[in-house]
Amino acid sequence: MNRPTSIRIVLLFFIFFNFVKGHAQILTPRVPSPGGTVSQTVGISIIAVNYSRPSVNGREVWGKLVPYGWNVQGFGAGNSAPWRAGANENSVLHLSHDATVEGVPVPAGDYGLFFVINADNTGEVILSKDNASWGSFFYDPKRDQMRAKINVRNLQYFTERLSYEFDSVSKNMAELDLVWEKKEFPVKIEFAVDSIFKNYALEVLNGQPGFLWENNFAAANYALNNKVYVDQGIKWADRAITQTPLMTPTITKAGLLDLAGNHAESDKLMQAAMKNAAEIDLNNYGYQLLGNKEFDKAIAALKLNTEKHPESANAWDSLGEAYALAGDKKNAIANFKKSLSLNPPANVKANSEKYLKQLGAM
Repeated sequence: MNRPTSIRIVLLFFIFFNFVKGHAQILTPRVPSPGGTVSQTVGISIIAVNYSRPSVNGREVWGKLVPYGWNVQGFGAGNSAPWRAGANENSVLHLSHDATVEGVPVPAGDYGLFFVINADNTGEVILSKDNASWGSFFYDPKRDQMRAKINVRNLQYFTERLSYEFDSVSKNMAELDLVWEKKEFPVKIEFAVDSIFKNYALEVLNGQPGFLWENNFAAANYALNNKVYVDQGIKWADRAITQTPLMTPTITKAGLLDLAGNHAESDKLMQAAMKNAAEIDLNNYGYQLLGNKEFDKAIAALKLNTEKHPESANAWDSLGEAYALAGDKKNAIANFKKSLSLNPPANVKANSEKYLKQLGAM
């Protein structure tokens, strides 16, 4: 082999070695502490945790495997550090929008998730801007985004493998729970759901989705049902009104005007809408009122629908449901039976029969 050829081989090996070194290593299965991901939607916001799941495996966990308090690690930065809330790399908490975590404002992003547990079940949750570290070895308190006190709960049941769960969820909040052995670490995460949706809708409806009446109506209807940003809701309803002959967005606008205190204008618009409403309009309006527990108004709207469309099994079924939800068993049974007499489609028939069974009439 001549000298130039040898140099070329060495050079090629050097390039290949550095190429491999600069790229991710092969992904292999992790048997002792497999990876896990859990997520929860709150409004349109997403909370997700990516973590590794160690098992108890007969070990004493609290105070031993997971020491109490803050502890200096045997490797790494040498700082006193919290528990990495899992195994292997950082457990990572993802927040798709700005949130409040245990009362502390936290910007949207990805965070290293850490916990502290003390012998008396007091503890802390910590979010670090470092989310790609290995365990707690290089934990740096200067990189903390937030810290908050928590109280760890004792559980009656045993969990062999560490798990994250969302057992408590409401419109604006979800409680993230780390569960392991017989303890639970609760973290309350909240979002300004109405504000987040408004900003999202303002942006999205200025694009292609804004050319569909259903999208503008959905945004307006959200404003009505949640009694928020009424003026903007009216603007969305006006857009939808220009895009469809259906009266549904007009009915929603009337509801928003009523919320805004424009009662005379609302009544005038509603009368015109009810007069010209199609069957689907009145049906949707009736269910909207039922959702707001306005049973008398819902019954009136759905009764009008049966008068305008006496041949519609669905109209009678919807009226029966309104009476049932209002607690009027006699009228509910009569309307469900009327629906069944009109040879209803399968889904309407199933609903009428379900209610009749619940009411003891079948």
